Amino acid sequence: MKSASGTTFQRALDWIERVGNALPHPATLFLLLSAGVVGLSWLADVCQLHAVNPVSGEPVRALNLVSADGLRRLVLGIVPNFMNFAPLGPVLVCLLGLSVAEHSGLLGACVRLVVGLTPRRLLTFMVVFCGAMSHSAGDVGYVLLIPLSATLFHAVGRHPLAGIAAAFAGVSGGFAANLLLSPTDVVLAGLTQEAARALAPAYAVSPMANYFFLAASVILITAVGTFLTDRVVEPRLGAYRGDVPAEQLAPLTSAERRGLVWAGTAVLLMAAVVLAGLLPAGGFLQDPAKPGFIGSYFVRGLTFFIFLFGLAPGLAYGFAAGSIRSDAEVYRGMQKNMELVAGYLVMVFFIAQFVNLFNWSNLGVLFAIEGAAVLKTLSLGPVPLLVGLILLTATVDLFLGSAAAKWAILAPVFVPMFMLLGYSPELTQATYRVGDSITNIVTPLSSNFPLVLMFVQRYLPKAGIGTIIAAMLPYSAVNLVGWTAMLVGWLLLGWPVGPGAPLFYPH
Repeated sequence: MKSASGTTFQRALDWIERVGNALPHPATLFLLLSAGVVGLSWLADVCQLHAVNPVSGEPVRALNLVSADGLRRLVLGIVPNFMNFAPLGPVLVCLLGLSVAEHSGLLGACVRLVVGLTPRRLLTFMVVFCGAMSHSAGDVGYVLLIPLSATLFHAVGRHPLAGIAAAFAGVSGGFAANLLLSPTDVVLAGLTQEAARALAPAYAVSPMANYFFLAASVILITAVGTFLTDRVVEPRLGAYRGDVPAEQLAPLTSAERRGLVWAGTAVLLMAAVVLAGLLPAGGFLQDPAKPGFIGSYFVRGLTFFIFLFGLAPGLAYGFAAGSIRSDAEVYRGMQKNMELVAGYLVMVFFIAQFVNLFNWSNLGVLFAIEGAAVLKTLSLGPVPLLVGLILLTATVDLFLGSAAAKWAILAPVFVPMFMLLGYSPELTQATYRVGDSITNIVTPLSSNFPLVLMFVQRYLPKAGIGTIIAAMLPYSAVNLVGWTAMLVGWLLLGWPVGPGAPLFYPH
C-alpha cells in the first residue's frame, strides 16, 4: 500500500504495515504464541512465580502446561475450546441472517438510500458516531456496521478500508463512549461496588456512575475518528485499486422502492413486538429475576434478534422486489457468505486454543496483579496514578480482552487505593474505562480482530495483520493522549463523572 504523503509519520506507518504483513499467517502466529505460552508457563513454574488474588485472597500460581495435566487439558479441550469460543457462535448466527439481507439486495438498496440522504462531508462523522453508539446492541457494530461502512465508502468512490477503519475506531476504539447504557456498564459497576465495600460496606455504585464523562467522550471519539480518517488514514491509503466493484449509485427502481417499503414494514412490526415485550413490567421479554432493559431477554438474546432483523426484512425486500423467488435462493445467499467465513473459522480455531492455554497458565492474571502492585508501590500523585492506571489497563488489554475479567482483577486493588487517596470509586472506574478502550483496535489478540481482518480481505486479499495495525495505530495513539487529557481536565475542573457520582471520596 502506497502512502499519499512522504512524512516521517506516514513512512513509519508503512514500515509497521510491512513488518506486520511479513509476520506468518495469523493462524501460524497464534500457533507460535501458543507454543510460547506453554514455554513461559514452564519457566514461570520453575521460577515459582506466584501472587495473591486481590478478590479471593488465595495464592495464584502459574500452571505448568509442559506437564501431564497440561497435556490432558489440551487433548480434552481442543474441540470445546473451538466450539465455546465466545464470539464464534454469535458471529456465525448474525451473519446468516444478514447474508439474506445482502443477497436479496436490501443492504445495497439501503446503501444507495443512505448515500443519497447523507451529505458526503458528513459520511465519516456518521460512521464513527454510529460505531460509538453501537455498544448498547452488543456486537452489532462488528458484524453489521463495519462491513456496511466499507460498502458505503466504496460506493461514493472512497477507499473501503477507510470505511472499515472509521467504523472500527468508533465500535472498538471508543468502546467505553456511549450516550446509552450497555450491559458492560452494569457488570463493571457491580465489580466496582464490591471493591469499594472493602472500605465502605454500604457503598453503592450505579450503572450510570460514569454516564456524564462517557457521554461527553462520544464527542471526542467522533471528532478524533472523523479527523484522522479524513486527514491521515485515507490520504495514506490513496485510491482503491482492487477488484471488488462498487455499489452502483443509480436511482432506486420502483421494484426496489417497493422492497424497501416492505422491509421497513417488517422492521416496524418486529420492533413493535419487541417493545410490547419490553415496556410492560411483566412483558414476555422481561426477566422477573433481572427486571429492566439490561437484564431483559432482548439484551441477553441479542444474537437472535440481529439474526431475525436481518432475515425477515431481507425476505420481505427480496419477495417484494423480485430478487428472491424461491426458498433455494435464500439458502444460496446464506451459503455464499458462509464460504467467505472459511478463513475466519481457520483463524478462530488457533486463536481459541491460544486463549484457553493462556487462561489455563494464569500468566495473564499474574501479569495484571503484579502490574497493579508495581503502580501501588510507586506512591504516585493522583494525576500520575490516573495515567498509570490507564497505561497499565491498555497494556493488559493487549493480552486479556475481556473488560470484566481485567476489572475483576484490578478493581480490588485500585478502587480502595484511590478511596484512601480521597478519590471516588466512580472516578477510578472511569479511568479504567479509558484504558480498556485504547488498544482494542491494534491488538491481534482481540476476539473480534480476525473478523475485521476478514472484512478487510474482501477488498484487499493480500492484507494482513500489519495492514490493520498500521491503519488503526493513529486512532489508538491520539485517543491515548486526548482521552487521558480529557479525564485529567475533568478532574481538575471538579465535574462529577455521572449522576450522583462525585470525583472525591471523604476519608
